[in-house]
Amino acid sequence: MSGIYSRTFAILGAMAFVSGAVWGLLGALPALAAGMLQLLIFLLFHIVHLAKLHSWLKQPTLDRVPESLGGWDEVYTQLYQMVRSQSRSQQKLSTALDRFISAGEAMPDGVVVLNEKDRIEWCNPVAMRHFGLDRRQDIGQQISYLVRNPDFVNYLHAHDAAQPLIYRGTRDKDLILAIQIVPFDSTRKLLISRDITQLEKVQTVHRDFVANVSHELRTPLTVIGGFLETLLDLDEPAPGIVRKYMDLMLSQTKRMQRIVEDLLTLSRLENHQNSLRIEPINVPALLQSILSEAQGLSAGRHEVTLTIQTEHWVLGSRDELHSAFANLVSNAIRYTPEGGRITLSWRIEHRQGVFQVSDTGIGIEPQHIPRLTERFYRVDKGRARDTGGTGLGLAIVKHILLRHDAKLDITSTPGEGSHFTIYFPTESLTPSAQKNIAADAHS
Repeated sequence: MSGIYSRTFAILGAMAFVSGAVWGLLGALPALAAGMLQLLIFLLFHIVHLAKLHSWLKQPTLDRVPESLGGWDEVYTQLYQMVRSQSRSQQKLSTALDRFISAGEAMPDGVVVLNEKDRIEWCNPVAMRHFGLDRRQDIGQQISYLVRNPDFVNYLHAHDAAQPLIYRGTRDKDLILAIQIVPFDSTRKLLISRDITQLEKVQTVHRDFVANVSHELRTPLTVIGGFLETLLDLDEPAPGIVRKYMDLMLSQTKRMQRIVEDLLTLSRLENHQNSLRIEPINVPALLQSILSEAQGLSAGRHEVTLTIQTEHWVLGSRDELHSAFANLVSNAIRYTPEGGRITLSWRIEHRQGVFQVSDTGIGIEPQHIPRLTERFYRVDKGRARDTGGTGLGLAIVKHILLRHDAKLDITSTPGEGSHFTIYFPTESLTPSAQKNIAADAHS
């Protein structure tokens, strides 16, 4: 600034010197004219540069900074440096903002930036899905106008950031969110939403599982406890009564043992560290063994037959597939009245290995079929307990088939019977079996 003053005073001094010289040579009037002319030129010089500065301030870019002489050159130089510094700062801020936006876009949780009046300043795509927002239309809108849920509005106005809100979607009823308000400066706050639908389902399954196990074990324990109390109350119980009670208690004990064994089997199947031991399995021979077991379980009350249409083997665990096949066959025997027919078959269909258990039993209503593989799910709970089932058999079958990349299909007609069909992918068949399939396809 002192340089501008010194140069200005120097110019004015030079102008006064020229005017004085003209006065000494030509007189006062020419000197006055020379002074006025110099002042006019000086004034026009500043007016021109003020106009340049005004024009540049409308679009202050580095490539348009004016050039000049003297004090204006120093002014323009400082403006250039200032704009350059601001451009660098703006570029850094823009880069930081882009990184923030990119991070927010990539977050698995929903994020909404709200101002002090709870108006939306920004939101990421996950938040748009969670709350049904449209970033192009809803920026600047109060979020309570868009998410009209009383619990959500009360939580938003309470400004309680300590505890999250469990929120169920208004548009998607199956969506469950954990919502939390996080202040991040004096006026703004983050609304963070996390999808906990699967977690809630897992917790619900866990609660139901514990309740079902408790219920399943309570009945035999109650029966055993009741018999023991009765025996203790008798001074000299008759041998026949003791024998009867002991047989009943043994039956209930075996039932609890089967439940525990099935639970341990399920736990082992669900353990990802328990890798599948693959070996070639002679399916026709395995089914002959299961046929003998089924005939022994039926004790002549049913007609049990086996149809083998192919000699193909399967790659997998023999013990696990034996358990899956046997569960399906034993279920068919339990739910087929005396005199009914149970048919086992093994064939190739559409390049897949197909094992099917068909029966002429009581059948299953359509609404029950999707839930048959759930733990402890029974169509008729009383009848299932009478037949000795644990309610875990089909759940075990489902997990075994998942480990073998196979799938279970269930069709049934009430009063006519059911068909339980297992499909093994072509890759599960032995190499020789695959060659046979290819040969059959070309023939």
